Amino acid sequence: MSVVPPKHQIRALYTASTVTMYQAYDPAIGLPAARDGRFPAAWKRERMTWVKPSFLWMMYRCGWGLKEGQRTVLAVEIRRDGFEWALRHACLSHYVRGVHVDQAGWKRELAGAPARVQWDPERDLRLQALPYRSLQLGLSGEATRRYADEWIVRVRDVTPLAHEVHGLVREGRFDRAAELLPEEAPYPASGELLG
Repeated sequence: MSVVPPKHQIRALYTASTVTMYQAYDPAIGLPAARDGRFPAAWKRERMTWVKPSFLWMMYRCGWGLKEGQRTVLAVEIRRDGFEWALRHACLSHYVRGVHVDQAGWKRELAGAPARVQWDPERDLRLQALPYRSLQLGLSGEATRRYADEWIVRVRDVTPLAHEVHGLVREGRFDRAAELLPEEAPYPASGELLG
């Protein structure tokens, strides 16, 4: 019998010094990023960028790398200290009674926070919602600059992996598809990092 993870738990592919985030872009952004190991000048630093440590949640979001504007799926390996900085400086993306004093206080905190924590249903290989949540981390302002200029260790194009796993799922070969998934494990984040 498998154990259901806690409702809010970061699960990620990580090493002693890095953690992998997923994003999907138009090839005009994604291919140069993977080639050069950094985002090209066309990447908008002024916009909030959302990073996701869950490969399957990213597949849900980008339709296995088939959605327009999201046809290049990137695995962006970033420094763990940067990821944890973002978590420490993040505000929840929505008001939660008991976590925030009141809605006005939450709105003030949100306006000043360089990062946002959002919890969305994790996905299975069929991209169906699971009963526990997956982290999305929104970066803006200082966090976006740090992400692009300081935290990135490596950028890989994992679009072929997305397409291979999707093909196996379409063939009903779920065991083989599961074998190809990145090995995401519970990330050792303390409670104050989880929002």
